[in-house]
Amino acid sequence: DLDQIDQRIAQLEGQEQRTRDAEHAFAALGVNVPTNRSLSSTESDVDLAFRNAILNKDRRPIVVTPTSMRSGFCPGIERRDLVTTSGSGLLGTTFHGSLVSHLVDNSAILAAGATVLQTETGETYKVPKSTAFSSAAIIAEGGTITESDPTLGSVSLASYKYGFSLQVSTELAEDAAFDLLGFIGEQAGTALGNGFGAHAITGTGSSQPRGITIDTTGGVTGGTAVAGAFTADNLIDLYHSVAEPYARSRSAAWLMRNATLGAVRKLKDSQNRYLFDVNAPLGSGASGTLLGRPVYADPNVAAVGLSAKSVVFGDLSKYWVRIVGGVRFERSDDFAFQNDLVTFRALARLDGALIDTTGACKHFVGGAS
Repeated sequence: DLDQIDQRIAQLEGQEQRTRDAEHAFAALGVNVPTNRSLSSTESDVDLAFRNAILNKDRRPIVVTPTSMRSGFCPGIERRDLVTTSGSGLLGTTFHGSLVSHLVDNSAILAAGATVLQTETGETYKVPKSTAFSSAAIIAEGGTITESDPTLGSVSLASYKYGFSLQVSTELAEDAAFDLLGFIGEQAGTALGNGFGAHAITGTGSSQPRGITIDTTGGVTGGTAVAGAFTADNLIDLYHSVAEPYARSRSAAWLMRNATLGAVRKLKDSQNRYLFDVNAPLGSGASGTLLGRPVYADPNVAAVGLSAKSVVFGDLSKYWVRIVGGVRFERSDDFAFQNDLVTFRALARLDGALIDTTGACKHFVGGAS
């Protein structure tokens, strides 16, 4: 086995040397020829660690920590106090960026601008919140000042482990011409995003994250010729049922499933103009805008029906997502040794809940005809 590994390393080193010789030869002629070198000087540390792990069969885990986040309509996710770095835009060309990008793309909550906080350890983390506010009134001269205390509470965020694994042949893992990083980044990010994304919408909060539709307050109840359906006026009323600070927030957005979006696209105003605009903010990941706010399609939102919360609108940054550490990426050459397969797995510890339940996000409920 060691002889085979040494031979493979020698082959790779020979390929690298031949590539460098060819580059120098063309450079002397004044010709710039792109190459497919497996170790480009522009690759990130994560890329290099990943490739070295494959070549050296190093089974130590590679921890991928998100470094590029979002705010408002920018792509990505938004991070808060417990994070020491920030930025904008996703790194789509590296393994790290590909994994995080696909995770976000497959979770509408993350794509829409949920607040993400990162902790080093996974013990229960309590987020303080207000459930009612103080109110002021006119006091007569010499009169008693009325007491009005705010009501405080907290939301506990746990750390539920989501996992995913895949296997590839050793030949595929060692083939430098194949974009293994992009493939695994897409598969792992999609799997983690789908797993968490479903619970972020409808999770019960019992042994799983608490979905946003569990804690949104009622904004509008339908009552049309078709049971459970909505009208253009219903959606306008839902928009204006959310308090101004939340409705005008840069993170204010709509959530609905794709079939519901199809019905929304047919709605018109009194001037026969469509309410939905297909021109979404560039890089937002939204399907378009409705009443000036981006619309995110998520298959986990309930379909239109009686008593169904089929449309959600509000400040989605009030939904908080907790991630413990980073996304763990590991490999094993021994798990499927008999079949000469390399096993990869991605793990992430996540939780989520709507922190502000005073009306930051509201929903439409289908009513009887």
